[in-house]
Amino acid sequence: MGKKDVRKKFRNEVFTRDKYTCKVCGEVREESLLDAHHITDRNEMPNGGYVKENGITVCKDVCHNLVETFHIFEGEYWEEGLHPDDLYKMIGSSKELAVQKSEKLLGG
Repeated sequence: MGKKDVRKKFRNEVFTRDKYTCKVCGEVREESLLDAHHITDRNEMPNGGYVKENGITVCKDVCHNLVETFHIFEGEYWEEGLHPDDLYKMIGSSKELAVQKSEKLLGG
């Protein structure tokens, strides 16, 4: 499976699990208005972390910016209730599980 296919599968699995609903504001949106956000940055995960256990559905506009705050400030600051640990809890996952699943991605 190529990288483009891996990304598409990631988005589809995250959106399907979350029922096309932003996990931050609770709005149901059409796919074009949603992003599949990597909870732990792709660069810190095996094989890019393109697994649903590392993804959460967020609105492309306001909510994606809110969850990106942690990455923008390199973990020094985050929005209340939107620390990566909080995001993992919202989807019933953990960083440890996401790493395990990512290690198996792309035959890794």
